[in-house]
Amino acid sequence: MNLVKQGTWVQIKKIILKPSQRAHNLPEQTKKTPLMMWVKGFLTENALIGEEVTIKTLTGRIEQGELLKINPSFMHTYGEFIPEILMIDKICKDTLFGCESNE
Repeated sequence: MNLVKQGTWVQIKKIILKPSQRAHNLPEQTKKTPLMMWVKGFLTENALIGEEVTIKTLTGRIEQGELLKINPSFMHTYGEFIPEILMIDKICKDTLFGCESNE
């Protein structure tokens, strides 16, 4: 396996609620399934796919979860992930709102 370097744009998955923690009034099939979250951000340390990692999102949140993908594409069909677009976004926000701005 290849090492994914710190600072790489990645996607993680995280269990928010285990089946035993889900509301009792949910449909039976739903109650048996964990509530999951998928989130993208910058890897805070070197890691391998499948490892538990920490990321920093574009809004500055720190999240932990299982490392799933490197340079995940947005699924809105506007094309593949382009790293330069993230940098343009950051430059524009820093220019307009100040350094290290959060949404």
